[in-house]
Amino acid sequence: MRHLDLNRVVRAHVVAPHPDDEAIGAFGLITALRSRGAIVDVTLVTDGGASHAQSQRWPRARLRDTRYAETRRVLRRAGIRRQDLRFLGYPDGDLGFQGRATIARLARDLARRPRPDLIVTPSVNDNHADHRAVAAAVKRAWPDSITRLSYLVWPRIEPHRPRPRGRIVRRPLRTHAAMKQAALKLYRSQFGQLVDDADGFEISRDLCVRFGHPVERFGSRP
Repeated sequence: MRHLDLNRVVRAHVVAPHPDDEAIGAFGLITALRSRGAIVDVTLVTDGGASHAQSQRWPRARLRDTRYAETRRVLRRAGIRRQDLRFLGYPDGDLGFQGRATIARLARDLARRPRPDLIVTPSVNDNHADHRAVAAAVKRAWPDSITRLSYLVWPRIEPHRPRPRGRIVRRPLRTHAAMKQAALKLYRSQFGQLVDDADGFEISRDLCVRFGHPVERFGSRP
């Protein structure tokens, strides 16, 4: 699959491990689907509460609520309706180490939404354990006959797997490129707003350029 006809997609489901992965991986695709009238379910799997684990001013509950609010603002720009956005609240950072029972439970949680005809999933080649766990759950949640696109946020170095699996589908963002870059910056908690955790995660200038690249790339296999 080198080309995806978005006009044939009636319902899509975008699954993101953390609040901001949906924008990094597929903001342009989400916006394009919504502009064509497709229903787009978006599921955020973890609470995003581990990005600044040592912060005293931003305990986990406050950080979770902040990141959820950021996600709502970002996805409103992409045209996502409030009723089509779900937060499952799995613990950030732990999902990739919880084992098969947790993966099976997550698969059941994902499959509770209406069956889509396009699934957008993290790649199993991602370097983050949470992303690979979500990819495994997505694979279990729906039959293989449903079209899938996988996105890569953190390419693996060991082993060297710098791209999603399968044939690469490239989607130039064109008029949506500036929208995506502006939307990413709405994740202020990830852009240096939280200053009392020296080890906290921050989207650097270089990462912002990479995450906001004007071409989104997807693999044809999860």
